Amino acid sequence: MQFHEKYLDVLQNLEFGIVKVYRENSDLIDYEVIHALEALINYYVSEKRASDPRHFSLSDRAKLVFESVKLFCEVRLGRDSLQTEGEKNQELEFKKITIDEIIDCLKKILNSAKKWNKHGGRQAYLDFVSEYIK
Repeated sequence: MQFHEKYLDVLQNLEFGIVKVYRENSDLIDYEVIHALEALINYYVSEKRASDPRHFSLSDRAKLVFESVKLFCEVRLGRDSLQTEGEKNQELEFKKITIDEIIDCLKKILNSAKKWNKHGGRQAYLDFVSEYIK
């Protein structure tokens, strides 16, 4: 089983966090997403090593991506929860994964964002991923 097949649900959760920010901020660019993902990878690698994360100077939009994706990471790590909206607020259940798996998923998305950006321009990754996240 390939990586993207094994972790499809996690990748979709994390990319939903990115697309959510993009839909609210149409001027978000791939570079800001890439920078936020690099900061998140550093954050979780530093946590794993019990060291302080490097300081990243993120734009306001990149900070929004960082926080949005981090929430989904924390949910998948079993540290936070999400609830449905509407009349019956219910806590959503997700399969818990390890910090190594979160880091690998973030790296996979980062590589995708870099590839799409290199070949298609400023919002190529965002436009591509938005087609698949509803």
